[in-house]
Amino acid sequence: MSGKQDYDCVVIGAGVQGSFTAYQLAKHNKKTLLLEQFVLPHTRGSSHGQTRIIRRAYEQDIYTQMMGEGYQLWAQLEKEAGVTLYRQTGLLVMGPETSGDYPLVKNTLLKNKVSTVILSRDNFHEHIPNMVLSEGHGALLDVTGGVLFADRALKAVQDQFQKLGGVIRDNEKVSEIKPGPVVKVTTSGGVYQARNVVITAGPWTNKLLAHTGFQLPLETVKINVCYWKEKTPGTYGVKQRFPCFVVTGSLESKEHIYGLPSNEYPDLVKICYHMGSKTDPDYRDLQTDTSDIDILKRYVSRCIPGLVPEPAVVESCMYTLTPDRHFVLDYHPNYSNIVIGAGFSGHGFKFSPVIGKLLCELSLGEVPSFDLSSFKIRRFQSQMKSAM
Repeated sequence: MSGKQDYDCVVIGAGVQGSFTAYQLAKHNKKTLLLEQFVLPHTRGSSHGQTRIIRRAYEQDIYTQMMGEGYQLWAQLEKEAGVTLYRQTGLLVMGPETSGDYPLVKNTLLKNKVSTVILSRDNFHEHIPNMVLSEGHGALLDVTGGVLFADRALKAVQDQFQKLGGVIRDNEKVSEIKPGPVVKVTTSGGVYQARNVVITAGPWTNKLLAHTGFQLPLETVKINVCYWKEKTPGTYGVKQRFPCFVVTGSLESKEHIYGLPSNEYPDLVKICYHMGSKTDPDYRDLQTDTSDIDILKRYVSRCIPGLVPEPAVVESCMYTLTPDRHFVLDYHPNYSNIVIGAGFSGHGFKFSPVIGKLLCELSLGEVPSFDLSSFKIRRFQSQMKSAM
């Protein structure tokens, strides 16, 4: 490829966050290029897989409020693309009733008037058969919760972006970013210029930011995505109205454990530990720690008796964690025409339509439609000094 190609904006990283950002920019009639280092579709980042949980159940108001718009934007994409991206199952939240995250989630849902059913120990088994509520735990149902069809969603937003005139170039790894009033982005396939750049590269964020002399305090961990076989087929299926669930703390671990009803694989229930072991995204298969699976085996054996307490299928994914597990949605501290979306910490997929809108607003110099003070880079000032 010869010569430089000019765009209004280049988005680097075609996972779900970058794809929604590019889609929003194209909706604003911006000539937009979406770059991806791997051949699409691929399973090497954080956006692949058939399903994710969607919910408004959060400890913090900002996330519950953002998802209020998130559901509307998901429905809008469904309508535009003519595909089903969301199935409402409800989200069961369980955890120690008077400590940890459970009471915070309960308060946030009620305060924000989200449709919620509080379950008692007396009626829990009536509503949720084949699952054990631990002693001292509370339980509630976020009625809005459910399953997002992740791979289908990623394809849908990329298709809509291209219908709006957007350009996707995959199999093009960025080798240089040269900041300036016009940013020059060099890849294995060409040289591109744009007035604005958005970096949404997940685990590879710091490798790209290194070109700009800057690093964020991010850590990449590999997640074992586990599927557990039903002893009696259909017991925990979506057709039996079994909900998605989150356990905010248990005898087995202080970290969250989450699950989705059997659907994507026949008679297999997806249950995962919401943490992993540190890895390099380019060498993630060298990370073979299975201590999280041991925790899940104990939990499944104790609380979900209708499942075989040994995973039938184990896949992998990656989380890019910030120290406080909140997102980064902000301008580069030295270059106002470079916007960074990073550190989605294993809970960002459901927010991607809203995040894409917010990153688009930042790139266009508009006032963001939500208060982004929780997501600014300056909160990491002390950690960044040690990360540089």
